[in-house]
Amino acid sequence: MSNDGMMRLGVSMRYLGYHMAAWRHPDVPADGAIDFHYFLESARKAEAAKFDMIFFADGVGVRASDTPPGSASRDAKNAELEPLTLLAAIGACTKHIGLVGTASTTYNEPFHIARKYASIDHISAGRAGWNVVTSWSQQEAWNFNRDEHLGYEERYERADEFVDVVKKLWDSWEDDAFIRDKASGIFYDESKLHVPHHKGKHFKVRGPLNSARTPQGRPIIVQAGAADAGREIAAKNADVVYSASFDIQSAKAYYDDLKGRLAKYGRTPDQLLIMPGLTPYVGRTRQEAQDKFDQLQELIDPLSGLSILYSVLGDLSGYDLDGPVPATSAGPVSSIGNGLLEMARRDNLTIRQLYKIRASGGRQLIGTAQDIVDDMESWFREGAADGFNLCPATLPGGLDDFIEFILPELRRRGLFRTEYTAQTLRGNLGLGALSFGG
Repeated sequence: MSNDGMMRLGVSMRYLGYHMAAWRHPDVPADGAIDFHYFLESARKAEAAKFDMIFFADGVGVRASDTPPGSASRDAKNAELEPLTLLAAIGACTKHIGLVGTASTTYNEPFHIARKYASIDHISAGRAGWNVVTSWSQQEAWNFNRDEHLGYEERYERADEFVDVVKKLWDSWEDDAFIRDKASGIFYDESKLHVPHHKGKHFKVRGPLNSARTPQGRPIIVQAGAADAGREIAAKNADVVYSASFDIQSAKAYYDDLKGRLAKYGRTPDQLLIMPGLTPYVGRTRQEAQDKFDQLQELIDPLSGLSILYSVLGDLSGYDLDGPVPATSAGPVSSIGNGLLEMARRDNLTIRQLYKIRASGGRQLIGTAQDIVDDMESWFREGAADGFNLCPATLPGGLDDFIEFILPELRRRGLFRTEYTAQTLRGNLGLGALSFGG
């Protein structure tokens, strides 16, 4: 639980919603993913509701593979706006909401990342955040002169050094380094310039960054991996972790494990917020909520359902859709695949049932506002979450429902703010000021 007893809330806004059939919903504009105003409208709604941040996941390629044949043409996740460009534009049109976007450490260079996020932090007056990921898909590798993606160990080793370099670049200048004194002709204080001169296994970066220290000291760092190497990067560097637990027991174990790693990096538990993803279906009655869920489930094409399992469990097209999930080896994102297999075995799920669960957007809750807030409060108070990252099934509908039904109940229980309390994302998250070099 956070120090002030308040949940932190983000809203993940990629594509048209986190249900794979969201684009087919009658209230969703099918071309919204390439429409700036579609996202700006949702960002402004989230800001009016006092959410901490909006969040854009990303990949540097169309990850869909046409397995089974015909599935790729049914996938809406193939045309979208580049997130940093989008966040810079949204930042110029908003005043308070945090702006978090994903950028890969596999197919970028540290200087590019440091400069772009520093610029967004300046443009937004201190609201930028970098979600650190490694790229794992073949489709992304093919776009960057490679036939195969980097191996697991190399990806995470590179990522660890990458983040170190970016942080050094963000610390190129102390807060008051730029004097800009016209009378003396001195633009900056030489003693407050710190050139990184980084030389490592993967990167050689002299620096300094051609940007002043940002309003937050540096943009916040978000991490979203569940693998052990990812947890170490998070414990060492992250301000926020976007996690993907499906039940409170595994969420508490993840929470305790990650917070328990902080001490060896000289950090305390309150310096890292853990915010699991959550996809609620809420209505005035439980039946109304169930009807919203069922409507989307009926829009799933079977080929699309098999395709979404392929990336983590392999090709299941040769099996009976209404038979048990076979014990195949997990795919590229092994932590997700293993979790799905464990759930399928525990709950005796068929392939069809499993792809419908995965299609619906991660951990889902269906019910009234009281039902959903009971669950959220339990996770919050029992040490499984410091807040949540809302992954609406459809956008803007899922966000609208959260604001209309769930936020009033959270506020009635004193679990979420009624006004922003700081000027920066770091401040609103309750993370405190960041000293130079911190």
